[in-house]
Amino acid sequence: MEEKSKTREHKIFKVTIIGSICNFCLLIFKFTAGIVGQSAAMIADAVHSLSDFITDIIVLVFVHIAGKPQDKDHDFGHGKYETLATAIIGAVLFFVGVGIFWNGAKSVWGVIHGQQIEAPGTIALYAALISIVLKEALYWYTKIAGEKMKSKSVVANAWHHRSDAFSSIGTAAGIGGAILLGEKWRVLDPIAAIVVSFFIIKVAYKLFKPCIDELIEKSLSDEVEQEITDVLLSFPEVSSPHNLRTRQIGNNCAVDVHVRMDGNMTVEQSHAVTREMEKKLKELLGKDAFISIHVEPAVRASV
Repeated sequence: MEEKSKTREHKIFKVTIIGSICNFCLLIFKFTAGIVGQSAAMIADAVHSLSDFITDIIVLVFVHIAGKPQDKDHDFGHGKYETLATAIIGAVLFFVGVGIFWNGAKSVWGVIHGQQIEAPGTIALYAALISIVLKEALYWYTKIAGEKMKSKSVVANAWHHRSDAFSSIGTAAGIGGAILLGEKWRVLDPIAAIVVSFFIIKVAYKLFKPCIDELIEKSLSDEVEQEITDVLLSFPEVSSPHNLRTRQIGNNCAVDVHVRMDGNMTVEQSHAVTREMEKKLKELLGKDAFISIHVEPAVRASV
């Protein structure tokens, strides 16, 4: 089990390192292009890439902690550290989205009141286009790897890559419009940034809400709990599953349930059936699921 955890941690580390190196190179390139090309939009896009780089570091630190095996102080392992990392990424995305919206709204308001926006240089447009291609490629690479490893924080980081691609699309549209359409259309830059900010905030919400549900011990969905009940009732020796309690712990599920069996069964027989139920539930929920089944004697009908 520990070896499997280390292998998973190594794969997550590799995927995240590749993303962080690309993010670091991109943010340096974007800051340079924004300064040389006199583009406030590109500098804002560079700040977004900086947030990507920071979240990469968060994933590396927290996934290392989450990969640790159970110990005396953590009977259910350290999986929620990875959930916490995902929540932090969602929060960072939210504030980045709000920041982009605020800056864009201020620029539009300034234009309405007669302020002029500086014309950006073509180097800023090239930087935006390169960012779109690279960040979209990083999104698919990271997302596929994260789903294969069943790592929520890696998938969350993939969405952060895509949010940066969305941001760069808005930046490219604004810079391109300002360069190609002339001074009157330079306001396209902040308008596009405002539109992109809503996409970023929406992604942040999708990442953040499930993490909060898990951290406050929300039960698994009704559909999953029904599947658990169906598995238990598929055993002819079992009746009346009750007191079913479920929750998510990092990438693993935890199930606590009471079942009734014939009171005349020996301890060995009921234990054997319980072991089979655990096996079936782990096939449904994952090999590392925490399963606790309490056996009670079936209530006999009164004569």
